Amino acid sequence: MFFSVVIPTYNRQPILEKCLRALERQKLSDGSLVTGYEIVLVDDGSTDGTLEWLEAHSVEFPHVRSLLQNHQGPAAARNLGVKEAKGDTIIFIDSDLVVTEHFLQAHANALVQGQQQLGGDRLFTYGLVINTCNFENPTSEPYKLTDFSAAYFATGNVAIARKWLEAAGLFDTRFQLYGWEDLELGVRLKQLGLKLIKCPDAVGYHWHPPFALEQIPNLIEKEIQRGRMGVLFYQKHPTWEVRMMIQMTLLHRLLWGILSLGGTLNERTMAPFLQRLINQGKSQLALEIARIFLNWYNVKGVYAAYAEAQQKN
Repeated sequence: MFFSVVIPTYNRQPILEKCLRALERQKLSDGSLVTGYEIVLVDDGSTDGTLEWLEAHSVEFPHVRSLLQNHQGPAAARNLGVKEAKGDTIIFIDSDLVVTEHFLQAHANALVQGQQQLGGDRLFTYGLVINTCNFENPTSEPYKLTDFSAAYFATGNVAIARKWLEAAGLFDTRFQLYGWEDLELGVRLKQLGLKLIKCPDAVGYHWHPPFALEQIPNLIEKEIQRGRMGVLFYQKHPTWEVRMMIQMTLLHRLLWGILSLGGTLNERTMAPFLQRLINQGKSQLALEIARIFLNWYNVKGVYAAYAEAQQKN
């Protein structure tokens, strides 16, 4: 078993350094079935000097191979990484994920155990992702209820045989805006009969800066983009399950419409309250409350994109 850890990156140089250093410190068990690993870093047109920094520190990262593409989004970047990878098993993580030293071995153990349990290899392993704002020591963050994910296939921390990615057709590069490219591939993997094997011992700490009001315009734009990409997801897989995932139901319109008081609770009216929470050191709570109006933007975005698509048809 040879691992290729595929990492798309775009203007993440400071946290990417921690990501790569953690992967270079991997410890494999005696007699491990893992014969080796490589780190395939795909720079998606960064403008922050990522590749120049990596070249200057190349001696410190012997497992890293770097690739460059024009800015096309993570779907295209991951496809390039898979195509250029040498491994029979692909691990996807994001460039702002810092893993523990037994990360690769944990995925290997879970893959082997899963094959024994299922009597076949139609499976992939999904590790644990813990969100943190602690840049200096991201791996010190405890697991929280908000870290739970019910996703079937998400590329923040997943290991899968390369052949199944190729059989499913890799990522759809039409997903160039924010969201859904990994879950859409997951639908196709599920159609191939692949089973999800949880792998809580493969822990990754997903870093993001503490929530601040200055981030809100970008977060709103992401929700609008997620709505547009959600419609593309639904066009490919017009099922009730996908409608629920992308929040394109009457239930979601009512839920977030009521909670946001029809949009009355928004980034402007809630700013003073959110800022007070931030000043009290409760930035994560402030972000969770802000999700009330962020989800309302998402629901409005998905319906606007769907109406636009219907007009084109």
